[in-house]
Amino acid sequence: MKNNHHFITHEIGSLAKPEWRVKAALKKKIEGQDIDDAILWGEKIGIDYAGLLLLLRKRSLSTKDRNAIKHWASKYAVAMLEKAGIDVVYDGEQQRSEMYQYAVNRSSGFVFRGLVRSFDNKYYQKAACVSRPKIKKPWHNEELAYLQKMTTKPIKIPITGAYTIAAWSFDEHYSKKAFDLGSRSAQKGKENARHAFVLDIARYLIRPNIKMLLEKGANWIQIDEPAATTIPSEVPLFVESFNESVKGLKGEFSVHICFSDYRLLFPHIQKMQNCSQYALELSNRDLKSSGTKEGDRPGYEILKLFKKYKIPSRIGLGVTDIHTDFLESPQLVRDRILYATKILGSPMLINPTPDCGLRTRTWDTAFKKLQATVEGARLAEKVLEK
Repeated sequence: MKNNHHFITHEIGSLAKPEWRVKAALKKKIEGQDIDDAILWGEKIGIDYAGLLLLLRKRSLSTKDRNAIKHWASKYAVAMLEKAGIDVVYDGEQQRSEMYQYAVNRSSGFVFRGLVRSFDNKYYQKAACVSRPKIKKPWHNEELAYLQKMTTKPIKIPITGAYTIAAWSFDEHYSKKAFDLGSRSAQKGKENARHAFVLDIARYLIRPNIKMLLEKGANWIQIDEPAATTIPSEVPLFVESFNESVKGLKGEFSVHICFSDYRLLFPHIQKMQNCSQYALELSNRDLKSSGTKEGDRPGYEILKLFKKYKIPSRIGLGVTDIHTDFLESPQLVRDRILYATKILGSPMLINPTPDCGLRTRTWDTAFKKLQATVEGARLAEKVLEK
């Protein structure tokens, strides 16, 4: 991934969906305030929003209208990232519902069992695997095609990883076939079942979807694995599932891991193949004060393990906290980047990002955090150029 800047910036994935997009999808009445927000942000990010207003002011919306409004949400999200100065863009998952349910809905071999809570006041439908998974419908081909028409900037497409899909699902297929609960080899049978479940998702869901995206012109695929370290003993299985997902494919592949104890990744990720970047949630573990001396940046000490184990990949450096409205100053972002550069030894190994997707923040807060990410990166470059 080449760029004129030392530090290539990108957003991790999700952004909040505008109220007018949510209400249109739920067939709820679009209020005057929703239209005002569409005008406000259309002006702010500099796009012609007249076509959107015509849709939002309709008394009733057809299925075609609602799909068009979703596309407008994507257009707004991409324009917002571009306006903030982000180098590699995406639409903030405006075409998707949720990272797990959206993927499973487009796959066969699963049956939804009910709602479970993820975090905050967010819920998702948890499914059970009842037969070997298969693709029912390409997950992100249409999304990519629309984005390619919308921007000339590089695009990064996130896709939920095999290990996380397995971790967030019930297994009612592989476990039944693998062992009898009363046998002496029950534990080994359980491990074999888990291994088969995860790798079949990698082989029959993730890799085929990635292959189709590459064939459609995608050049950067980010595999999202928030569950990677949930069970420490299964970190090698996460690594194997990543390798299986990209096996035999040519492209740029990275992994995003959040809500994790990154120490558990070592030394296992030395066996990761064709992983160009690890995107990490770091800023919410850090101090809010500036500084680049030893001890000033506790959230970034984990990078010393990447150096110790000679991990050659770039780091998607989380420099803004997505769990709070605290607005990081460009100077704080600068110092986080400079400290990471000092540890890893090269600015080419660092891509500044938010910690995770910004969907829990308002667009106003998200925009300011993205601006701080970019401005902090430019300040860090100036320091290094001296």
